[in-house]
Amino acid sequence: MANVTRRQFLKISAASLAGSSLALVGFSPATALAEVRQYKLSRTVETRNTCTYCSVGCGVLMYSLGDGAKNAKGSIIHIEGDPDHPVNRGTLCPKGASLLDFVHSESRLKYPEYRAPGSDKWQRISWDDAFNRIAKLMKEDRDANFIENTHDGKKVNRWVTTGMLAASAASNEVGYLTQKIVRSFGMLTFDNQARV
Repeated sequence: MANVTRRQFLKISAASLAGSSLALVGFSPATALAEVRQYKLSRTVETRNTCTYCSVGCGVLMYSLGDGAKNAKGSIIHIEGDPDHPVNRGTLCPKGASLLDFVHSESRLKYPEYRAPGSDKWQRISWDDAFNRIAKLMKEDRDANFIENTHDGKKVNRWVTTGMLAASAASNEVGYLTQKIVRSFGMLTFDNQARV
């Protein structure tokens, strides 16, 4: 047996006495340690989405708190990779892992803005104004530059002065529809960020 000093003996005895006294009054550390912690996402709403950063199109799960009441705003509290997504299978790169910071950033643009030619200031406009302006400018350009026939009379119906770059975070179905719509305008210059 190892040599135990008087001081060590008193410490061991005091600890044993305290432990046995607590056990007598009903406190058991094993029971306290075996308690199941509440899962932090148990009260949240899970939403599947696609990462907004690059052309890979990884799936993410966003968890938000909020009771869904009419005037209550939900708040996203956690974002992680979607394990059921075929692209990333639950993994995220450092940019995707920092999506929560992007969502809560004070400098994130949340509405359309317009800067008039020659101006140094951006002004906030409504979504309707933004879409109407884009549609008007596209129509004006298409009307002015649409090529119906080539010089030798072949029908081509093309519009080459405006192009479009589609978002890579969209699904294949959305990409297919975007391609069909853009081609129906006669637009030739079209690409997708997934290829860039």
